[in-house]
Amino acid sequence: MKVRVDPTRCQGHTLCAMQAPDAFELDDVDGHASPASENVRAGQEPQVINAVRSCPEQAISVEDA
Repeated sequence: MKVRVDPTRCQGHTLCAMQAPDAFELDDVDGHASPASENVRAGQEPQVINAVRSCPEQAISVEDA
């Protein structure tokens, strides 16, 4: 599974990092998220899916590898 964050949609709510803290990195200045790695590690899939669902801006997308 691959994860992406659209930087034009992300508003820095940080909900993704609350759901999947090892899968997302937050900018120190504004809280905008980016994937820690494009490829989701085995076992993180459920947390990343929860992060996708929790994003109010729908800025996170996933695709099967």
